[in-house]
Amino acid sequence: MFGALSLCWSNSPCMGQSQAFPHKMPSTKPDIPLSTASQRLYEYPAPLLQDNPLYTQFKYTPLQGLDYHDGDGTVTRRDPSRPIVADGKYHIWYTKRDTIVPPIGAANAGQATDEIPSTDWDLCEIWHATSVDGFTWEEQAVAVPRPPKPQPGWRSVATPDILVWKGRYYLYYQAFIEPSGLKGDWCAVSVSHADSPDGPWTHTHQNVVPTGPKGTWDQDAVHDPMPIVYRGKIHIYYKAAFNKWPDERKRYAVGHGLVTSDDPLGPFQRCPLNPVLHSGHETTYFPFKDGVAALSIKDGNERSTMQWSPDGINFEIASVVDMPPVACAPFTPDAFTDTDDGRGITWGLCHFINAGTAGKRHSILARFDCDLSLDVDDPWMRGNKIWFKPDVYFSQGLNKAQRQRIEQANAVTAASSAPSTE
Repeated sequence: MFGALSLCWSNSPCMGQSQAFPHKMPSTKPDIPLSTASQRLYEYPAPLLQDNPLYTQFKYTPLQGLDYHDGDGTVTRRDPSRPIVADGKYHIWYTKRDTIVPPIGAANAGQATDEIPSTDWDLCEIWHATSVDGFTWEEQAVAVPRPPKPQPGWRSVATPDILVWKGRYYLYYQAFIEPSGLKGDWCAVSVSHADSPDGPWTHTHQNVVPTGPKGTWDQDAVHDPMPIVYRGKIHIYYKAAFNKWPDERKRYAVGHGLVTSDDPLGPFQRCPLNPVLHSGHETTYFPFKDGVAALSIKDGNERSTMQWSPDGINFEIASVVDMPPVACAPFTPDAFTDTDDGRGITWGLCHFINAGTAGKRHSILARFDCDLSLDVDDPWMRGNKIWFKPDVYFSQGLNKAQRQRIEQANAVTAASSAPSTE
């Protein structure tokens, strides 16, 4: 990429009397010589950020109605499903851990027991909550408990998302058969189904989206299943971390894959071009216009971007965003309608994984609002001026090792610049 660029020497076009870029921003690419950056400007949905339908700011609101045991670290709620509407209420499902002690950490997974979790998503079950306004939620009951050993998920069931297909409801989720961190964060995806969002849920006890063949990028894990209906088929996007376990824990990569089927219980066929994204952590996909939009957060060279694909497979960056929601689960009314005119999203749920204090860390659910919709025009969501207070920056300070490195470098600089005594 960078090798193809050249500098502006005296014989290059930038030294000539070429036509200048106009003061009034053209809505289409002007027919004049353009720099690479100026050409790229017209590859986005709109050259002006404020006109880009896939650009937004995100606003966050704490949820009301959910208890966390006074923040002692024994209760966590994370990885919400996208909200759906049924019987005049919003419904969500999420990972809930309610253990006697907080997690001991993935590095200590060998010490985990049937009561002591290794990670925040170990020894979890999938719970159900409802709301009439999307801000205050009432926890209902466990939807998918851990099945008996050795069924998939006997150790933990986590990270659900919902599909509504021909009047029935399907929950897809990660199904762990060992403490997370013991060898890796290894699991496949299972599914339960029901005639009502209130259940009862029938557990299939099957890995409906199994891990990939040995030697492939997703051989160890299929995480964060997120279904939509697109072009007549069920599309499930998922995440896998690779280039990681068991010996390269710090140099991991993340990819997003896609499987499709005509039946919610499978079999599912892997897209031959997987991974379809090489950036992002948890999956967030929704119909947009005649294609599919994706939010990429946290990992990879294209982190903190909104992307769009005309076919649900080949994605391009549509915008760069600030403070994107983690584990973003948007309310998407047309997610399962097989629309060819996706209208976008305006709100949803997410999680924060660093609530509480040291030794009592846990995750909490929250609401986000945005304007990634073709039906809403909220100029307050379109601005590009986000000013953080100094404490936000200072909280990202240097660690002890970094300060020591700097102090050592300062000592060397001081010694080398000291006046000679000779």
